[in-house]
Amino acid sequence: MDTMNRLLLIPALLLSALPLSAQTPTQAPAPQPTLTLSRETALRCSAAFGLIAYDQSRGAPGADAYPPLGARGKEFFVRTTARLMDETGASRETVQALLKVRVEALQKGAIEAANPQEFVGRTVRACLPLLDAEVPSATKP
Repeated sequence: MDTMNRLLLIPALLLSALPLSAQTPTQAPAPQPTLTLSRETALRCSAAFGLIAYDQSRGAPGADAYPPLGARGKEFFVRTTARLMDETGASRETVQALLKVRVEALQKGAIEAANPQEFVGRTVRACLPLLDAEVPSATKP
């Protein structure tokens, strides 16, 4: 799958995980939310988890270096986006656009990096403590 198709697929897959109540469009466009450092980090981590979860689902080389992110990454994403919508009043479409920008930035950085796997890997490794805090693993090592 080429980069453009992957770019379009990831936000669509992640947003399909939102509860229906969070997917209800608003009547008037919501203002662009203020992104605090914690909100920005959570969005970036959601994007990184989605990219790695996708790679894990297709057996991409190097994706197995991380814990399985399909279920936990998806739950992190759902909690993050629901919290962002609740706290800021952002619409589903606004959150989708914010996430798309983060996915594009990670993909662009990976394309331009000397070692693309390491580029995304740094982000994922930095995000794993947030994942553990937000969505603890069912099994302890």
